[in-house]
Amino acid sequence: AEQWAQLLRTQRLILVKYQSPNLDGPLSSLLAFLWKCGRLATSAQSSIESVPPIVAEGKSVLLLVHNPPENIAGFVWFKGMSELKNLVVARYILDRKSTVWGPAYGGRETLYRDGSLLLHGVTPQDHGLYTLRILRTDRRSEEAQVQLQVDTSPSLFCNPLNFSQLMIQPEPRYAAEGEDVLFQVHNLPEDMQALSWHKSKYRTEVLKIVEYSTVMNSISWGTAHRRRGMVYNNGSLMLKDVTEKDAGMYTLSVFKKDGKIEKAYVEFYVKKYVSQPSVEISDTTVAGRRSVIFSCISPDTDVSIRWIFNNKILKLTERMTLSPTKCGLRIDPVGGEDAGEYKCEVSNRFSVKTSLPVSWPR
Repeated sequence: AEQWAQLLRTQRLILVKYQSPNLDGPLSSLLAFLWKCGRLATSAQSSIESVPPIVAEGKSVLLLVHNPPENIAGFVWFKGMSELKNLVVARYILDRKSTVWGPAYGGRETLYRDGSLLLHGVTPQDHGLYTLRILRTDRRSEEAQVQLQVDTSPSLFCNPLNFSQLMIQPEPRYAAEGEDVLFQVHNLPEDMQALSWHKSKYRTEVLKIVEYSTVMNSISWGTAHRRRGMVYNNGSLMLKDVTEKDAGMYTLSVFKKDGKIEKAYVEFYVKKYVSQPSVEISDTTVAGRRSVIFSCISPDTDVSIRWIFNNKILKLTERMTLSPTKCGLRIDPVGGEDAGEYKCEVSNRFSVKTSLPVSWPR
């Protein structure tokens, strides 16, 4: 329990408070004011990490959302790639603070305000691909997928991957630019006749890496990976000299003798060190009521942010509002007790940087 508490504290997630579900009708309200920070563009997409990447049967796993947009209106979790009614796990609308569990809800799920999903007591039936659809206040949506891999072997210390489910382990999962990454395949079907590796984006196999046929004893490489890829007889794939562009989701398709296709997915990340952020201030006065917005400006995505006031971690009051990713801090109304120096701290699992201080009032 403590390890999950620590992870959630690290990621600064806010637990959803459930109320009676009521999702009828269109989304009725947008943000009361627009934040001047965070990710609003569609160019950088959200991603999901399975923590741990392979979970033992009966244990818990966190499907952790990275780089969510700042203008979240709600989200939908479902199992697989299609939002079929019977595969929906949960729907949540932020503005109404309401959730409704779908037919795929098993009573073992915990939902978090940033969209992350915690599954307790996983079973072999939980194994598979999960999709998160994020609804934005601009009435558009985006999706991210994650592969949940369940280890059903009796002991993690004795043949931990000794069962029939096709699975992939990235080694290492977090690579520095220039390093090699191995996608290690476990439990490749014995009746395999061919396999293919693709890089995936938005549920689509967009970039061919390699195709390997045991029947024809042939290998066909995609142009981008011909000189820096290596495929093994067990289906494992080595990528050499990886760059930030290589990070993301990969799909392994195995073509079997009976004509069926078995697929598995894997995702890896490239280490990236954060840059120093800066803080901008925006004052507003309406009908004699003064408010202020502090914006933490950072070129980095997928970071955790916290605010520092007079060299101490800021303690939030009822007058303070944080944006979904905490890059924005609004104080309304603002008063003399809020005068002082403000800084923001940006961090990821590899580095941390703090902005120079700014003073309010200016």
